[in-house]
Amino acid sequence: MALSVETKLKVRYAETDRMGYVYYGNYATYFEVGRVEAMKAIGMSYRELEDSGIMMPVLDYKIKYYKPAYYDDELTIITTIKERPKARITFYYETLNAEKVLINSGETTLVFVDVNSGRPIPAPREFLERLDQHLES
Repeated sequence: MALSVETKLKVRYAETDRMGYVYYGNYATYFEVGRVEAMKAIGMSYRELEDSGIMMPVLDYKIKYYKPAYYDDELTIITTIKERPKARITFYYETLNAEKVLINSGETTLVFVDVNSGRPIPAPREFLERLDQHLES
């Protein structure tokens, strides 16, 4: 199974370029919003991980664009975790407009890192236990 979370966002004027399209770089921020909401759905926030001495820097970011989004569009970011992580976790994304048309798809891979050593570590046990409840249902 997989965990999927939908997050709605409204495109602000400042997020568009001269052509009236959402500037491509803003999707990284939209995906981050989706990731934060997926973490909340698991029951563990970024802050909770950081307070326990674990950071999650982005290792890899990929995106493929299909159609533009425009100012004032309501977008739905679908964020999915498909597999149980080890030292890395991959989040998959689909961005849909209000008509349910696919705007883009992408993925980010993040690494669990010990704040003190700066070295990768296995995903925390508590995180895995909470995630497993969603992946098994």
